[in-house]
Formats: sequence, C-alpha cells, structure tokens
Amino acid sequence: MILPEPSEQARAASDALTLHISREIESHDGWISFARFMELLLYTPKLGYYSGGAKKLGEQGDFTTAPEMTPLFGATLAQVAAKLMAQSTPQLLEFGAGTGQLAHDVLTELAAMNVPVTQYAIVELSGELRARQQEKLRDFPQVCWLDALPAAFSGVVLANEVLDAMPVHLVCKQSESTWCEQGVAWSEERGFVFAQRECTPELLQQIGQQILDTEDLPVGYLTEVHPLACGFIHTLAAMLQAGRMQSDSGSGSGGAAILIDYGFPAHEYYLAQRSQGTLMCHYRHHAHADPFYLPGLQDVTAHVDFSAMARTALMGGLDVLAYMGQAAFLIHAGIGDLLMRTPVTDSLRYLPQAKAVQKLVSPAEMGELFKVLVLGAGVDLPPEFARGDHSYKL
Repeated sequence: MILPEPSEQARAASDALTLHISREIESHDGWISFARFMELLLYTPKLGYYSGGAKKLGEQGDFTTAPEMTPLFGATLAQVAAKLMAQSTPQLLEFGAGTGQLAHDVLTELAAMNVPVTQYAIVELSGELRARQQEKLRDFPQVCWLDALPAAFSGVVLANEVLDAMPVHLVCKQSESTWCEQGVAWSEERGFVFAQRECTPELLQQIGQQILDTEDLPVGYLTEVHPLACGFIHTLAAMLQAGRMQSDSGSGSGGAAILIDYGFPAHEYYLAQRSQGTLMCHYRHHAHADPFYLPGLQDVTAHVDFSAMARTALMGGLDVLAYMGQAAFLIHAGIGDLLMRTPVTDSLRYLPQAKAVQKLVSPAEMGELFKVLVLGAGVDLPPEFARGDHSYKL
C-alpha cells in the first residue's frame, strides 16, 4: 500500500518522537512492552498522536467517527440519555470527546426536548482536541473540562471510540502451555522491531482471565489483552457506585455508561483464524497493520474484548443493561423517527442524512462491526432495548 507523504514539519515531529521512544527503550535494557510503546505513540506530550497538534478527525484527519457523519447520531443518544438521567441526575460526562460534535448534538437535542442538563463534563487528554471542543461548545455554559474521571458521578457517561485507543499488551502462544509477551526493541539498522520476553505473573493472570480456551489456539498465535481498558472499567464502576451512594438525597442516585466501539465478545475475539490479533493503524483515511510507520502521525488501535469489559463491570458492582450491535441500539433508540423529521421531498437535506444513517446501521458498514455496551448502577434501560440485547453472548 502506498500511503500519503507527510509534510516536512510532520515528519520532523515523527522523527522527534522516534528518538524519544528509542531512548526510553535504551534506558529499559533495550525492550519495552507494546502497551508502553502504544502509550508513547499516542500520548507523549506535544508529540504523541492524541497530544500533538495535527487534526485527527474529519476529511483533513485520519478517520471519521459517527458524530462527524450526522447530528442524528448525537440526537439519538440524547433520547436514551434523557430516559437514564430521569432515573438519576441531569448530568453527563463524556470521555474522549473528539471535536466536541457529539456533545454539541446531544446538548442541542436535549435542549429541544426541554430536558435540563446541569453539567456536561468532558475528560480530554488531547490538547488539540480540547481546544477544538472549547470553540465548538462555547455556547453551552454547562460544559466543563476535567483532566481525569471524578471520584464520584451520577448521571450518564458517554464513551464513543474510547476503549479501542487504550494501549494493549501483545501476547504470543509459545507452546501448548506457555505464553510470551511481544514488546518493542530498537535496531539501528531497522528502527523499531518486535522482540519477545517472558510474561510477568500479572500479565499471565490477565491472559487467563481473557482467553478462556487457550488450548484451542495454535502455537504462534498472537493477540492482544486489555488490562488498561479493564482498569478503566474498574474505575468507571467505582465512580458510578460512589455517585449512587453520595447523592444529596442520601438515598443514592444511579448512573449509567454507554460505551460504543468496535470489537467482539471473547468467543469471537480469540478465534484460531484470527492468529495475528486485531491491531490496526489509521493514516489519512488509509487502514494498515504497521504500528511502526510514522510514529505520532497515525492512530493505533485494537478491537475491544467486550466480554472482559462486562466481566470487569460486574465485578465492580455494575449491571450489564445491554450489549448489542450499533444498528440495533440506534434503531431501538429512534434514529429512524429522527430522520423522518426531515421531509423526504427535501432531497438536499434528506438524502445526505439518510446516507449517513444507512452507514451507521448497515451490517456491511458500521451497524454490526460497532457494538454498544450499556452499564448501569441503579437504573434501567427502556424495555424496547430488550429485543436487541445480546448480553447472553458475552
């Protein structure tokens, strides 16, 4: 695949990040875990993909997310958020808000519904994206920015394409009964290269928790495990449980989290035929599998193991309210009705929206690849979602 050439300024930034990472590898006896490598690629201050200054989303970026396609995505989530906030607190918290488009569309729809929102908090690690969000949301005084998840929260949490950007460990089945960790070393001739080491006891425990049928996988099988994403869900559970217990009423107010991402349940994730894992890179709307290409200029992601996320949530005291494809979730939430607000006869407005909705719900596009996991503490989803719920597959 021939990928677009970066500008001189972008290549200089990539070279600076390469030097930074190579020095860290040298200072750690010539090897770091892939999770640490991915963290440096994405989040090194001023140089990492998410913490640098280049545009990530939209036509000028590397990929396009659902909120960028149509405001109907956010408006549909607002329908669900309104029903969940009615059982809890009129607050929202979004983790990784991109350009701010989702927050804008959710707040606009809730205002049109006359649903009050006392606070919309955004946890954003990217300085460039936070600046874009502040410009986009300047007309919404209830929006504030946080550097980390709060200790307690009651209301609705939104996380669209967040879990896939959390660093993963790469592990490889070395024999019928042993696994090794695939990390990253530095070669003066070749640059970054993969190199294997023994797994730590903690990583072996994570493998045992996520990959339940290891005996069915061939020797040489490479995949990801997700301790950082599991840690995020653990923190999320503690936050919602604390919010439930510390409400002003003293009786506790519930909360919910809507997590939207691409991934699989464990029995589909760890298949023998998926022998090279799910790692994927995105650069200028091109997808490829080389995480060493232009460090800092491309996104590096992995699919989500939703079984591991659900199991961690249950251990943290949350309820799994639903797990389903994005198509089923959006349809049950009413995206079709929202589309019909625009008259079919108004083709200039209707056709682009209909095309975007088709992409969001089509099984051949995002409808089945993307999944929705809804977690709750003391709240319930409307009964219509039960028809699409596939949480028994987790």
